[in-house]
Amino acid sequence: MDMIGLLGWIPLFPLLGFLILALAGERLSKSAIAWVGVGSVAVSALLAGLVGSEFLTGTLQPYHLALGTWIEIDELSIAFGFYLDALSVTMLFVVTGIGFLIHLYAAEFMASDPVLPPFAIPCRPRVPWELQRPLDRSETQRSSKNTELNANASAFDLGYARFFAYMNLFMAAMLVLVLSDNLLLLYLGWEGVGLGSYLLIGFWYENPHNGYAARKAFVMTRVGDTALLIGLLLLFRQLHSFDIQLLMLRATAHWPAGTLMPVAAAALLLGGALGKSAQLPLQTWLPDAMAGPTPVSALIHAATMVTAGVYLIARTHDVFLLAPPVQFAVATLGAMTLLMAGCSALVQTDIKRILAYSTISQIGYMFLALGVGAWSEAMFHLLTHAVFKALLFLAAGAVILCCHHEHSIFKMGGLRKSMPLAFWSFMIGSAALSALPFTSGFYSKHEILSAVYQVSPNLWAMGCLGALITGIYSFRPVFVVFFGVQSHLVTKSPGWRMNLPLLLLIVLTLFGGLLRLPLDSVFPLVFKVDRQPNLVSLITGAAPFFGVSIAGLFYLSGAFSAQRLAAYRLLNPLRNLFFSGWGIDALYDALFVQPFKALAKFNKHDVIDDLYTMTALIGQWLHLTVSASQTGRIRWYASSMALGAALILAIGRQS
Repeated sequence: MDMIGLLGWIPLFPLLGFLILALAGERLSKSAIAWVGVGSVAVSALLAGLVGSEFLTGTLQPYHLALGTWIEIDELSIAFGFYLDALSVTMLFVVTGIGFLIHLYAAEFMASDPVLPPFAIPCRPRVPWELQRPLDRSETQRSSKNTELNANASAFDLGYARFFAYMNLFMAAMLVLVLSDNLLLLYLGWEGVGLGSYLLIGFWYENPHNGYAARKAFVMTRVGDTALLIGLLLLFRQLHSFDIQLLMLRATAHWPAGTLMPVAAAALLLGGALGKSAQLPLQTWLPDAMAGPTPVSALIHAATMVTAGVYLIARTHDVFLLAPPVQFAVATLGAMTLLMAGCSALVQTDIKRILAYSTISQIGYMFLALGVGAWSEAMFHLLTHAVFKALLFLAAGAVILCCHHEHSIFKMGGLRKSMPLAFWSFMIGSAALSALPFTSGFYSKHEILSAVYQVSPNLWAMGCLGALITGIYSFRPVFVVFFGVQSHLVTKSPGWRMNLPLLLLIVLTLFGGLLRLPLDSVFPLVFKVDRQPNLVSLITGAAPFFGVSIAGLFYLSGAFSAQRLAAYRLLNPLRNLFFSGWGIDALYDALFVQPFKALAKFNKHDVIDDLYTMTALIGQWLHLTVSASQTGRIRWYASSMALGAALILAIGRQS
């Protein structure tokens, strides 16, 4: 049987799961909801495995599946079709494989979640966003006047169905994005991912902070989406097609390198990638996206949304090769982002926000690789990062769940013995994040830094410094949460649906370095990674060890006191700068939010309405003026007619 012919069914099953849960979820039991939500993604993952295996064991020739015509206007015909090559196979494995494990985990994680139905939103005074803080789930439950509704089984099932409906929609959109053969269909999936992220981040909508975080993610990514849309239209206007492969061929044939058109197109595509992948300067939405449930955080950060920008640049790499200034900007922004996010992760106290900033930093490494032309290395790191970041988020979710939804690492401690699987999951995931030897992260990050050194030693130095910082912030929560004195009594333990994904991800994290896909069949060999000088290799390999050692000295052995270091007044401004994400939110607030609010306040009566009101008043005045002449007196009418006739005759005689 030709398995590749089943390609079109891969995004269909999550979409069917969404439709079933959206239309009939309230009539299904919780177990049926889980079967539909998880099962639809499981079937999609199975089909992706079959299709990918046949492709990889074959000739590696790209496969195009035309499902029909989507838009046809005059000479413009846009197909609804999918394109399969080594790049899309890589993304298929990441999205469906990691996505299935996260769905299975979520089936248990969300089973007892007290989600309020839409008609039971508790009344709570609005708080200025500057003062809002994420509420503890137990605090939210205590403050709600509708807690009794949460005990109702139908309310549980309704929220459960809503959660998996959103997750399935998100998966379907991401699969359309990575499989589309034309930019317009890719943009459809791109916008679908944005909608899904908005719904999932704000899933716990009874807390105003979560709604704010969802809106922030939607608006921030919308800035990049607008740039992407303009870039797509520019490519179509200049090259007369939306087909990705045809566009790349025409761009290479018609555009000289470094000229205006490829630079403009690449810059606009980069704008879209920066928004979705949370890179400088559009990265501020991602830490706040931790407002969503932990499975949502894992799905967005590991397997789907944040990788979309990396995929976009990799898929359109021919345009970036024609725009060297933009490609260098990709590398520079990636290097700056990985350092800035790494510094911010050093001082966070929320376990999920630490992982959020680590995601921004690791995506920065992928952008750094893309910017120097190391396309395969960037996608390899995308693959390994998806595995170990999913492991870290799911392990963090298990800790949060068993610690009564506590997020602060300094309110945890000593969980090594009471939660051994979570401990080893976090330990191995942090080792891979730090790029320690014999983990998947070591192979992918080492290849990136080796490639970067050949292009720019300065960017390589920034990458090595980022690796040292990564070692500190990744093992800081390990030592604080799992060592020391236990402060939380663990009264429950995760079941098999949460433990099985952790075990599988541990195996993949340890042996993911073997998952080398033939991406050279997609990307040109820009350069060959040569053997580096001994000193360069030594620094590259030693940087994460120094970071882990520093974390151990401060948070494990007690040789140095992090609290005492933080107490120095001279360091307080720096700590506050890192904690606030380098103050970029405050900068945007001053540049955009406050001026807009001032304009809205000034225009609270709406100038446009005043124009229409003035038109109405003029009409009323004319009506009253004309009405005043209607007196009902015949002599007045006769005199007026005589005077008018005399004026007409006088004007006619002079003309």
